[in-house]
Amino acid sequence: MSEKVQLKKKFDTGKFDHGASVLKQVLWYFCSALFFRSGLIPFSIVLVWILRLFGAKIGKDVRVKPYVHIKFPWKLTLGDHSWLAECFIENLDHVHIGANCCVSQGAMLMTGNHDYKSKNFDLLTKPIKLEDGVWIGAKAIVCPGVTCKSHAVLSMASVAHHDLEAYSIYQGAPAVKIKERVMM
Repeated sequence: MSEKVQLKKKFDTGKFDHGASVLKQVLWYFCSALFFRSGLIPFSIVLVWILRLFGAKIGKDVRVKPYVHIKFPWKLTLGDHSWLAECFIENLDHVHIGANCCVSQGAMLMTGNHDYKSKNFDLLTKPIKLEDGVWIGAKAIVCPGVTCKSHAVLSMASVAHHDLEAYSIYQGAPAVKIKERVMM
């Protein structure tokens, strides 16, 4: 007979590090709620400035749209000319987004999950990397530990559980390669 899952309010987070003081986390929570998730500030230049203030490494000419959710900006790197639409970045681990990338509306970048093999449902985290030119389609999900190689495309509502090859288009849940990305 198998053991049963024993969910507890305080589960094992292993070596998880928030990466910032409690004060910084609380300040970010309120700034995020007020300025990002509320849509109160529609100006990308202001949102980028606030993200930098909280430790995000952001290149030039980056566009951040209102209603974006970013868990920990100090664990976020955004390359030049990249766009974040109304997306969800649950970056318990580092998220690196290269240059000329687009993360579309409703897309999710999830660096954390729970160990379903553990009766305590322990936390597991792995970084996500989007190399230059990657496009994550609307409502698509990138799972912990995935690297989307140069100019890969994850199409709308698809789920990437494994690395995506360069210049390839993926579709489905789980995502499978459907064709090469030809640039004109």
